[in-house]
Amino acid sequence: MMKWPNHGGQPEIIKQLFDIKTDRKFLDFSANLNPFGPPSWLKNTIQRHYETITRYPDPSYSKSSEAVAIHEGVEQNNILLTNGGAEAIFLAAKFFEKGKAIIVQPTFLEYERACRHYHIDVEDVLYESGNGFKLLMPSLIEKLKEKDVVFLCRPNNPTGTVFPKEDLQLLVEEGKKAGTYIVVDEAFLDFLPSSTPSLSNWIASYPNIILLRSLTKMYTIPGLRIGFLMAHPSIINVLKNEQIPWSINSLVDAVVPNLLEDRSFVEHTRAWLHEQSEYVRRTLLSLDYYMSPSQVNFYLLQDKKQPKRTEDLFLFLMEHGIVTRHTHNFKGLNGEFLRIAIRSKDENRQLLSVLQKWRNET
Repeated sequence: MMKWPNHGGQPEIIKQLFDIKTDRKFLDFSANLNPFGPPSWLKNTIQRHYETITRYPDPSYSKSSEAVAIHEGVEQNNILLTNGGAEAIFLAAKFFEKGKAIIVQPTFLEYERACRHYHIDVEDVLYESGNGFKLLMPSLIEKLKEKDVVFLCRPNNPTGTVFPKEDLQLLVEEGKKAGTYIVVDEAFLDFLPSSTPSLSNWIASYPNIILLRSLTKMYTIPGLRIGFLMAHPSIINVLKNEQIPWSINSLVDAVVPNLLEDRSFVEHTRAWLHEQSEYVRRTLLSLDYYMSPSQVNFYLLQDKKQPKRTEDLFLFLMEHGIVTRHTHNFKGLNGEFLRIAIRSKDENRQLLSVLQKWRNET
């Protein structure tokens, strides 16, 4: 059985997996990062703060925590900075050690991994792939009464869909009555239109909600590892004691306030994404491909005429220098879709050209 990689952004591993011997540079559509790369000012800012690596960071990261709190409109004691979104996920899972969880699938693999690590019993609830990845709410609400926590990704990876706010509020309110927590991963929130704000203003009303965020996707800095967790102060205090000391390095601590201030970078990205999403969707529909109703910078793709030939399509794209993300290890997808990022205008055009070629040849 083929051992598919667990994450995107690994074209060299994919080349080895299929024994592709070429020095050709592949277009990587498998990682959900901003194609603009980091903000232009970031390199100089890191160089300016270079000397901070000779000192231990402030263990409370007070300046960065304050900047995040102001940016999110919450109190500083609602914030816990983390080593990327991954640490935020594992800390959230630690809070429910040996408990019972629901994971809404298909979704990011790390929720289940974190739950297994902390001996949490997991039950999966599946989106309906044939219904635009919507959820049967009555079933989920009934199940949550017997659980300690529900893990939910919004916007969801890999579908790019956004769980409706009204349904989520109902879920959180029912959870509050039942003593069940709702963990919402908002790692891709920054790519949504500004009309879809964060749920950070819910924290004051719902002590059973835990929000996870990441700054690595929007600013294309996965190597810097910047994330944070927002919750009621009682949860934050518990998790602070569980977090490894100095989890955040000094360079990260130095640049967080600057990143949050750069709203023009975010708005520029959103404008690009809106334009390119419309272009990609129009073209894919005209070629008779399925594209999930994504609202962010990635989507699920399937050839509607040949839905059982997804792996052949994956290899065809590889042969033409394009790497996409398989979905063999996303529950409920069974490898029947490809997850594809939205890239630059030229890169998107090249992808669509190859998909046109697949359509013509098959």
